[in-house]
Amino acid sequence: MGLPDDYRLMARIRRFEERLAALKDDGEIPGSIHLCNGQEAIPVGACRALRDGDHVTATYRGHGWAVARGVDMTGLFAEMMGRDSALCGGRAASPYLSDPSRWFVGENSIVGAGVPVAAGAALTAQRTGSGTVSLVSIGDGAMNQGNVHEAINLAAVLDLPLVLVVENNVYSEMSRIEDMVRVRQLAERAAGYGIPGRVVDGNDTDAVAEAVGEAVTRAREGAGPSIVEAMTERLVGHYSGDVQHYRPAGEIAAARTREPLARIRQAADAALAARLDAIDAEVAAEVEAAVTAARAVPFPDPATAKEHVHV
Repeated sequence: MGLPDDYRLMARIRRFEERLAALKDDGEIPGSIHLCNGQEAIPVGACRALRDGDHVTATYRGHGWAVARGVDMTGLFAEMMGRDSALCGGRAASPYLSDPSRWFVGENSIVGAGVPVAAGAALTAQRTGSGTVSLVSIGDGAMNQGNVHEAINLAAVLDLPLVLVVENNVYSEMSRIEDMVRVRQLAERAAGYGIPGRVVDGNDTDAVAEAVGEAVTRAREGAGPSIVEAMTERLVGHYSGDVQHYRPAGEIAAARTREPLARIRQAADAALAARLDAIDAEVAAEVEAAVTAARAVPFPDPATAKEHVHV
């Protein structure tokens, strides 16, 4: 993928999230939503390093990963509207999206709970000799969860083909990461497991793709897991109702000058800027078409309420 392609996919994710927020405000999306505005370069760069068949597991802030992995946007919108979509039948809402047909294992609303699941996918890949890799994204706060430690340690001991991408947006919900841990960078913890750890600029798709690509190659060759810590900033609250009173004045405005789409715009000449404008218009139309199609999907039959769920 080249710069325009990366921009298009990041713009698609950004527009998807912006449209989702508007639908939430209008009452078409129930429950809380967790958006990834500002963090788009991480899933775009990371998924560039993957092949078909490689599994991706995400957090409740995982819409960008779903879109980057090629999950149908109409299905995503319909699912979050509670409609009878082809993804999860309207039962997943925002934090449990899944599409095995695109190797998107899915999201999880429990902090860090995706890592044991991803380790299980990696164990399956190892045992079956499929040659595939399991990638899992988590937030910085999840690195303090016990199940995350246990899963990484097991993956290290068994040399599982697991790649852990830590999206460090420096806030664990409403708490600064430096108030939560003593290490300067979370990737330093990799040494305790005897595996590689790298810190990269999470707003640069090329940097993310290079680091994740190295980790994926290592995993695919049987050398075990790696941790890639991608430094980034979120442009929105932790969740849809977060007023962000805990963030210093000017912090979000400053972050908007460093976010991945703005970076590309700042470096663009007139010709590229015009091309990016065209991409933005195309993406906006594409996302709006997905919303329109999702609204046409019927709601599930109440008689099926107990289907596809464990009761």
